[in-house]
Amino acid sequence: MMQLLRDILDKQVVDREQVKIGKVDGLVAELRQAKPPRVIAVELGSIALGRRLGAVPGRWAARLVARLSGKRQTRPHRIAWNKVRDIGVDIEFDIDVRQTKIFAWQDWLREHVIGRIPGA
Repeated sequence: MMQLLRDILDKQVVDREQVKIGKVDGLVAELRQAKPPRVIAVELGSIALGRRLGAVPGRWAARLVARLSGKRQTRPHRIAWNKVRDIGVDIEFDIDVRQTKIFAWQDWLREHVIGRIPGA
């Protein structure tokens, strides 16, 4: 499991069209009785990254994101592990990023902040 963490965390994630989604900030594992843990998803986003730094930074990141996003995003984005297509320099998932809400925060920021800057 430690080698998987080393090889997966902080790697670039791309969708099937090679659109960059972000970096792997966390892994979600299923604990099974008398069997090794099984990875079921990867997490992306500042909430998952905050959790890696500890409980307090994780709670702080979740509160900040919830406050800034109007509570639309209170959990990290998860992509099911069974959607992995390839693990190389990047981790490619068999998803279409345009069909997800992964970029919702960027879209909101573009509409409500960047779009209001003269000349933007």
